[in-house]
Amino acid sequence: VTPPAICLPLRPAPSHSPLLILEGSLSVWGDNLLVLTVATRETEGFRRFKRSGQFFNYKIQALGLGEDWSGEKGSSAGGGLKVRLLKKALEKHADKENLVILFIDSYDVLFASGPRELLKKFRQAKSQVVFSAEELIYPDRRLEAKYPAVSDGKRFLGSGGFIGYAPNLSKLVAEWKGQDSDSDQLFYTKIFLDPEKREQINITLDHRCRIFQNLDGALDEVVLKFEMGHVRARNLAYDTLPVLIHGNGPTKLQLNYLGNYIPRFWTFETGCAVCDEGLRSLRGIGDEALPTVLVGVFIEQPTPFLSLFFQRLLRLRYPRKQMRLFIHNHEQHHKAQVEQFLAEHGGEYQSVKLVGPEVRVASADARNMGADLCRQDRSCTYYFSVDADVALTEPKTLRLLIEQNKNVIAPLMTRHGRLWSNFWGALSADGYYARSEDYVDIVQGRRVGVWNVPYISNVYLIKGSALRAELQQTDLFHHSKLDPDMAFCANIRQQDVFMFLTNRHTFGHLLSLDNYQTSHLHNDLWEVFSNPEDWKEKYIHENYTKALAGKLVEMPCPDVYWFPIFTEVACDELVEEMEHYGRWSLGDNKDSRIQDGYENVPTIDIHMNQISFEREWHKFLVEYIAPMTEKLYPGYYTRAQFDLAFVVRYKPDEQPSLMPHHDASTFTINIALNRVGVDYEGGGCRFLRYNCSIRAPRKGWTLMHPGRLTHYHEGLPTTRGTRYIAVSFVDP
Repeated sequence: VTPPAICLPLRPAPSHSPLLILEGSLSVWGDNLLVLTVATRETEGFRRFKRSGQFFNYKIQALGLGEDWSGEKGSSAGGGLKVRLLKKALEKHADKENLVILFIDSYDVLFASGPRELLKKFRQAKSQVVFSAEELIYPDRRLEAKYPAVSDGKRFLGSGGFIGYAPNLSKLVAEWKGQDSDSDQLFYTKIFLDPEKREQINITLDHRCRIFQNLDGALDEVVLKFEMGHVRARNLAYDTLPVLIHGNGPTKLQLNYLGNYIPRFWTFETGCAVCDEGLRSLRGIGDEALPTVLVGVFIEQPTPFLSLFFQRLLRLRYPRKQMRLFIHNHEQHHKAQVEQFLAEHGGEYQSVKLVGPEVRVASADARNMGADLCRQDRSCTYYFSVDADVALTEPKTLRLLIEQNKNVIAPLMTRHGRLWSNFWGALSADGYYARSEDYVDIVQGRRVGVWNVPYISNVYLIKGSALRAELQQTDLFHHSKLDPDMAFCANIRQQDVFMFLTNRHTFGHLLSLDNYQTSHLHNDLWEVFSNPEDWKEKYIHENYTKALAGKLVEMPCPDVYWFPIFTEVACDELVEEMEHYGRWSLGDNKDSRIQDGYENVPTIDIHMNQISFEREWHKFLVEYIAPMTEKLYPGYYTRAQFDLAFVVRYKPDEQPSLMPHHDASTFTINIALNRVGVDYEGGGCRFLRYNCSIRAPRKGWTLMHPGRLTHYHEGLPTTRGTRYIAVSFVDP
């Protein structure tokens, strides 16, 4: 029975067209070169092989598609099956003396150059059959002594690739009578080590890797060579540019790395040349016709800015009626926030499943549950897994990932100001993090594209079809002693599924959880150092940047400036934090909190250092107040030092007003923390020297004015309710 085969006569394609072209005229090389390979199924590695072959217009015939693989587990179409299929395929070519046949593995092989160079190097070898060569002997080390000595180059035969004239290859496989599970490498090795057969068939090895580069045992020898819009793999040991790169043995991940660039898929001149191929466009598709997405949300530890996380989830530009929610909340600390979100927005989604802290499900088990929900539902087109420490600031993230049309893809996320990210570019020998040559460039955006990587975490999109096929095993998140994230990636790699990372857009960032405190009422207030971007988004007024540009600054009194600084949330949480602490001063002159124990102009207040907030407050002053000071008072530069920073409470029956006084500062800020006419009546500030009053302070806006000498002022009476202000005496 003739084995199933696919003939792929290929022609060059424009960069925007699909890479696999099934019809068209043969190239000039089609008459005297044929590429044969064995592939029992169409893996992503096989499709990569075909794409690289198409790039150079090779004529490829794939043997064995649909057959059961009976070779070594994890091997790329090897074993006796390959020899049997090759022997059968060569029957019709045995008498074609001018036909050159390249027989090569496919799942872990890349073409780095075209037929012209391949044939030239083959003919320069001056042998009828040329096998790839390796540093390591396999599978029988006892045969080492029988190998011919080699003064320069690789000594041992590799069966993953060889090239020869059709009649000679027919002689090579003529004696095969083995089983599909037998070793092809051992079969070819014994022929090569027989001097008579070696001479009769005219076999040599590609000792210096001019044609074939086997990566096993040679990782340190091979580097990328960029040259004016071209990229090749260069063997440093022999200064050669191999035509084919074979990620044999445990070197599949290095081949994936090289395959991000070769052949000319990414260069410094062109950037990513293949990122727009095979896209799934969502443009023009109505909401009801968009694919259904199951969003898995995982809150596995106390996490800052969870309220922002849910806001960003709501801002995703994807119809919620096409989204289902699976939420695993491991933390009692976040129970109320999750329940509030679901109470307010759960009904907007197609369905919701919550696994709360009371169930006590481990992280790996919960993640398996989420993936399996999509796997078991054939209407689930995508599974979008997002950890709570992911800040998705790009609302189009989900659409962009879907359009990239990969089985598994993650958007790049990094921690603020650090090289820490949600992917690894390489793995160490023990399977943990190793830095790839391009890692920093990818993280910092100097190389932009879609990258095949060995590890992703925190946020990723998986096709439902992949979960129901290659990833159909129900336990993706357990693997010996590995944590769930590493287990997930190891299991995916084991199934020959590629994981991609895209940095084509700025999708967001990762939160730092290292120093997150849970001892306060509003713990996010303390995150200004660890997560400054999120702190700014939550607490700094949206119009602050306009004020910094001079577009939203008022001067209600001479040298008194007024501009927005805090969000409503910042005001509310600071007030609530102070009331939660509750130890307000008595408002008399004796005050043990200050240096000499005496306060000339006392207020009822709580100092920032009483709630351990002085470091964070100083950071706020340096980052947001100091730039405004230097803009509004030209020539003055501040380090924003302070002795006193506090929240004052005014109440009609407690302390309604404040007597006229100077502040012990170079300049003072006075931030209104609630609303006049809503939370209180009266209040305000009067500058006596100018007879100028500000009677309607705006919540979240600050007054900034000189403290000593010129701006003698008083606090006007609060007649109803409670008024709160945050005050800092800066540069005393």
